[in-house]
Amino acid sequence: MSNSVTRYDEIGGRVISFGQFRLYPTQRKLLEVDKPVRIGSRALDILIMLVERPGQLLSRDELMAQVWPGTVVEPTNLTVQLAALRRVLGDGREGVRYLVNIPGRGYRFVAPVSRGEDDSFVRAERAVPQGKHNLPTQITRLVGRAKTVAMLAGQLAHDRLLTIIGPGGIGKTSVALAVAEGTVSNYEHGIWLVDLAGLSDSDEVASVVATAVGLESSSDTPLAALVESLRGKDMLLLFDNCEHVVDAAATVAVSILRNAPEVRILATSREPLRAEGEHRHQLPPLEVPSRSVLLSATEALRFSAVELFIDRAAAKLNGFELNERDVPIVVDLCRKLDGNALAIELAAGRIDAFGLRGLSTRLDGGLQRLTGGYRTALPRHQTLRAMLDWSFDWLLVPERIVLSRLAIFNGEFTLEAASAVASSEDIPAFDVADLVAGLVTKSLVAADIRGKEPQYRLLEITRAYAREKLHESGEFELIARRHVEYIRNTKEREKAD
Repeated sequence: MSNSVTRYDEIGGRVISFGQFRLYPTQRKLLEVDKPVRIGSRALDILIMLVERPGQLLSRDELMAQVWPGTVVEPTNLTVQLAALRRVLGDGREGVRYLVNIPGRGYRFVAPVSRGEDDSFVRAERAVPQGKHNLPTQITRLVGRAKTVAMLAGQLAHDRLLTIIGPGGIGKTSVALAVAEGTVSNYEHGIWLVDLAGLSDSDEVASVVATAVGLESSSDTPLAALVESLRGKDMLLLFDNCEHVVDAAATVAVSILRNAPEVRILATSREPLRAEGEHRHQLPPLEVPSRSVLLSATEALRFSAVELFIDRAAAKLNGFELNERDVPIVVDLCRKLDGNALAIELAAGRIDAFGLRGLSTRLDGGLQRLTGGYRTALPRHQTLRAMLDWSFDWLLVPERIVLSRLAIFNGEFTLEAASAVASSEDIPAFDVADLVAGLVTKSLVAADIRGKEPQYRLLEITRAYAREKLHESGEFELIARRHVEYIRNTKEREKAD
């Protein structure tokens, strides 16, 4: 292929192949297709034992003796590790089975297995398209979003402008990159990431897009030159982090789509572009168990928020595992963090410094204390406060004021309640509803419109931050009194009725 180079795996040695996986027991590495798979050391020990003896029944005692030699552990530890292994392999998805449990007896590896040496599998060429995309290589595993990624990839086949919307840290960029990475071969002229996060001038959006697609132009009309260069091109553009230049991003997107009919745009933003032809996907938080449910470690790990925390904590603290005793702590922690992927990763990143219980206690003192994001991440993704500051600073002044005042509500509230508590001389009650609607659009207030009357609430992360802002404003006692008065008046009306 003229647009490719040859690369080789550099692992070497004996290899065991099954499904889309290649296992290198000596090097203790597992690849899915050509990508390294993140897997815990004990789950890997179990996998090696099972694939070395495919089709044979291995008892629980035999597995535990090998994985925890000379140590007495609870059988649930093996169950947890097997559950983690099944998640990594995708066991049971689309009818593909790798592990079978024989109740009361043990486990058997049932997938076909092939064995080879270095040249049989490892030295096989991989043609990697060049000039087809500028997507960064994803280092960490995306947790809990497989169905969403598949659905969005399919949606792009018929929707030319698709925007992934959600609050900061929810995982919009990670999902968009996974969608793009999985569909590179669908576009003759590739997929191009346009990162708008660093822009302070919305007039530069067209120029940044042009640079991303390799257009060198000194034109005084960069948008016109960009549109002309994209005519006849079959490509996907990924507009990432649009929220602070949303008007310009919408203008550029519509101009491209009108004049380059084979181009598609996938965007991420905390609010919709509100552009012609836009389809929107509201990205939900990761799954968190209900407060009323008592779970075992195995059951808890089926929830994506818990799975992400354990995955990242294990990477930070070698040997970290979820045991039955710690399930309530981890579940409560994930619930406090609203299933927000960034917040969960930041919390897991401090497990080595504070331990699980110390981390939970620290969060009780303020969610903004979460720090320690990846050094290579955007500054606003290195601490929870920086992420929240980014969202707050881009709000209009009346939106900031209303958001701070809404933090007085511990749970859900109605528009009537919001108007009664958050209005003032400078913000009349009839304006509060529109401001709340704007905050919903910007993913800072969650709305539940399923009942007779819409209910609103602030996510716990946002509420803790906004309440701090309310204290700083000097209005806390005033708004608290209004809140109490509203509750009292509401109860009196209900009694009268």
